[in-house]
Amino acid sequence: MNDKPWLKHYEPKLPHSLKPYPEITLLDVVKETVKDKPDYTALIFKGRKMSYAELDRLSDQFAAALSNLGVKKGERVVSLLPNSPQAIIAQLGVWKAGAITAPMNALYTERELEQMLNEIGAETVIVLTPFYAKLKSVQAKTPVKRVIASNIKDYLSPLLKFLFTVAKEKKEGHRITLQPGDYWWSDLMSQSANAPRPNISIGIDDPAILLFSGGTTGLPKAALGSHHALYMSARQLHAYAATTLDDWTDRITLVMPMFHVYGNMAFNTSLVARWPMVVIPNPRDIDDLVAEIRKERPAVLHGVPTLFIALLNHPKVKAGQVDFKSMKVCYSGAAPLLLETKKRFEALTGGWLLEAYGMTETMLAAVVCPVHAPYKEGSTGIPLPDVEVRIVDVNDDSKTLPACEIGEVIIRAPQLMSCYWNRPRETADMLREGWCYTGDIGYLDEDGYLFIVDRKKDLIKPASGFQVWPREVEEVIAAHPAVFDVSVAGVPTKEQSEVVKAWIVLRGGAQATEEDIVKHCRERLAGYKVPKLVEFRDQLPKTMVGKVLRRNLVAEDNKR
Repeated sequence: MNDKPWLKHYEPKLPHSLKPYPEITLLDVVKETVKDKPDYTALIFKGRKMSYAELDRLSDQFAAALSNLGVKKGERVVSLLPNSPQAIIAQLGVWKAGAITAPMNALYTERELEQMLNEIGAETVIVLTPFYAKLKSVQAKTPVKRVIASNIKDYLSPLLKFLFTVAKEKKEGHRITLQPGDYWWSDLMSQSANAPRPNISIGIDDPAILLFSGGTTGLPKAALGSHHALYMSARQLHAYAATTLDDWTDRITLVMPMFHVYGNMAFNTSLVARWPMVVIPNPRDIDDLVAEIRKERPAVLHGVPTLFIALLNHPKVKAGQVDFKSMKVCYSGAAPLLLETKKRFEALTGGWLLEAYGMTETMLAAVVCPVHAPYKEGSTGIPLPDVEVRIVDVNDDSKTLPACEIGEVIIRAPQLMSCYWNRPRETADMLREGWCYTGDIGYLDEDGYLFIVDRKKDLIKPASGFQVWPREVEEVIAAHPAVFDVSVAGVPTKEQSEVVKAWIVLRGGAQATEEDIVKHCRERLAGYKVPKLVEFRDQLPKTMVGKVLRRNLVAEDNKR
């Protein structure tokens, strides 16, 4: 208990360990569900429900189609699909074919897409029609030789399919002409309609997924997770959620993209808990999300702080036209959650909005705020069963630090990534003697609550010799009443190696000057932490899941 002080805050129903884990995969979980309740709803997409039996049958068909195309066990199959029935069918079908799924962000630029396809040597890509031209523009410079295109309307209801075809398909870039040698998803599925699942053995240690990491801090690397790693992480999250949510009946909103570990693990956990998934294709379409919440009444929503703020500020929500009371618990990750946002959203739902922390390299290995134990502002919570967290000295990682001392966060869990794909040096740097060295800076308090301070790579080193953590400065600036959004980083100057710079987005109608911001900081920060440069912007560059791209801001600054 002394090494794991967080255990005293576990719910009575949450076991300290889930060992021994059954030696099964998520495919085995789906098979068992189909056996028990074949007609139970697996997912809901634009009002259309798909049962577990149908999902199992369609993923069998897709697996057979891939095998017929020559996809072999261990090959990488890329999915350039938003959250959709196709994305879910594809992930299960790729696994049944013995291949490795590699979901990617369809909004990547041509350069980024080319780099990532080459990184993992992918030969097969499933792409939604609006992104087909982008893929074809880089295909010749990659190993890709099989392209499967799908239209978002493939799994819409007959009425919505007709309306989409008439009103949106051409106007929004969904109508395309395939080039010779490429395949339509719908044709492949029809051709394999009566084909059985390929007779391919899937072991628990077989590779299952490649998820890209590092996009906010450098060149993305592909983290490889095994089938058992995904199952174990899903079991941990399910055990935690089961203290509040009901298996089978509570619905989850699958809004975070499946190319991100956050969204993919929400999907995997739903399979274990048998939660019907309300599938949201575009997390930035807040109108659509509000409409789905009002119609389907989910109990769970995973998101990032900007998503919850957008929901709170939606006109229909502010006017009381949408009932959010179905939500029992919501989770916020990827960026710090302001206490004001938490309080407002909990008042709206009557449930909880809790922070969580995880990484691609740990296949989430989550730290989550407890539901009934004390909430500590600024903390991401406590480790889940079988997840261990330690803090080590930044300059001597053999030295474990006591409570409340700041250092690097390291994690040990049974579901850590196997490696970075074809990057042994980076793997050895990240994984050492069973521990994942996260590169995040933080501390554990006396109760085992984790507080994240910043990224190790984002440390600012002014000429004074002191060290500045950007997040500390960001939190001070964010408290200014005129500030809506902020990012802080170190930028080089001719006079000294680095100075602290802040990029700020003001609230609508608010006004503030550089002098106002600097004065605000001087009253709350040591002199060396106060920004020397302040730039006001209309918006900050962010990833699909809401993380500010500090490196983009610094790169733009360096070009001037």
